[in-house]
Amino acid sequence: MYAIVEINGQQFKAEEGKKLFVNHMKEAEAGKTVEFDKVLLVDKEGSVQVGAPTVSGAKVVCEVINPLVKGEKVIVFKMKRRKDSRKKNGHRQQFTQVEVKSVIA
Repeated sequence: MYAIVEINGQQFKAEEGKKLFVNHMKEAEAGKTVEFDKVLLVDKEGSVQVGAPTVSGAKVVCEVINPLVKGEKVIVFKMKRRKDSRKKNGHRQQFTQVEVKSVIA
């Protein structure tokens, strides 16, 4: 059984026991459980239930494992030729690691 759930503007496939890296949630604390209600699709052993826009009564229960995980550094380098103009920036995305405990549909 799995569900497609929307978390912080992104869609994830949630199955029991699966660990997900979602966009950083400021209110999350380690060991705390979080429930997500925006379930877009539920699959129970082949019977698919699609929401319009969400499946009523369905939710995904997750436990926060690590509230702040930093992604890999991305270097952004911009240069204009013959202008002596260069700009170098770095960026590291922040994530929250959650583990799916149960899918309720």
